Amino acid sequence: MAAQTGECCKKFQGKVALITGGSSGIGAVTAVHFSTMGCKIAITARSLDGLAKTAQECRKHMQTSDVLTIEADVANEGDVKRMVESTIQHFGQLDILINSAGILSRGTIEMASLEDYDKVMNTNMRSVFQITQLCVPHLVKTKGCIVNVSSVTGMRSFAGVLPYCISKAAMDQFTRCISLELAEKQVRVNSVNPGVINTGMHTRGIEPLDQTTFEKFLERSKTTHALGRVGEPEEVAKTIAFLASSDASYITGVTVPVDGGRHAMCAR
Repeated sequence: MAAQTGECCKKFQGKVALITGGSSGIGAVTAVHFSTMGCKIAITARSLDGLAKTAQECRKHMQTSDVLTIEADVANEGDVKRMVESTIQHFGQLDILINSAGILSRGTIEMASLEDYDKVMNTNMRSVFQITQLCVPHLVKTKGCIVNVSSVTGMRSFAGVLPYCISKAAMDQFTRCISLELAEKQVRVNSVNPGVINTGMHTRGIEPLDQTTFEKFLERSKTTHALGRVGEPEEVAKTIAFLASSDASYITGVTVPVDGGRHAMCAR
C-alpha cells in the first residue's frame, strides 16, 4: 500500500493506537493504513511471524520506535494486562483502541459444542470486555475512541455459524452500551460490521474450510452481496480510520455495515 500524502497523512499525527489481531487480515491492514497517517501503533497477536510482517510494512512509513509488537493471546487475562501496560509504558498514552482480534466458528444448535462456544465467546467478546475495561482510563485522559470490528452476522441472522453470530451480536450491544456510558467523558465508541472480506479468515479458526471449498464460497458470495463481490480488507480499514478520526467527531454508538449491501438483502 502506498503512503498517503497531504493533510490526510497528518490525520493521526501524535496519536497512539492499540490494535489487536494485528498479524493478519483486517487488523494488519488497518495497522499499515494508520501508519501512513502518522499514527504510532501497538499491534498484538499470537503470531510472531505475522506481527513482524505487519511491523515491517508499517515501518516503511514511520520510525522503528513508533511501532510496538506484542506477542499475546487476547483470551489470556495476563496477556491482555501485559499488552495494555506495555503500550502505555512504551508510548505514554493511548488515543485509539481497535478490537480486531477474533475467530470464526461453524456450528448449529445441534452440532456446536460447549467448548467451541466458550472458545469463540472468550476470544470474540470476553477479551474485548477486558481489554476495553483496562484501556478506558487511558482513553478518558486523551478523550480517545474505540472501534470494534464486529460483523454483519451481528446484525442479521445466519444459519450454521451460531456461536460466531452470538458473539458479534453481543459485541454490537456492547458497543452501544459503552458508547452511552463513556459519552459524558467524550470517549466515542463505534463498530464496523464487515460482510465477507477476502482475508482468508474462513480458512482459519474452528473447522476451517479447505481451499477448494473456500474458493466456491467466495464465488457464491458474489450473489449474496448486493455489489456483486466480496470486500477487501483495505475497505474496512478505511472505514475504521474514518470512525477513529476527527471527521467522525459527532458519531458514537453506531454499527457501520461494510458489507457491499449484504445487511439490506433478503433471501429470494
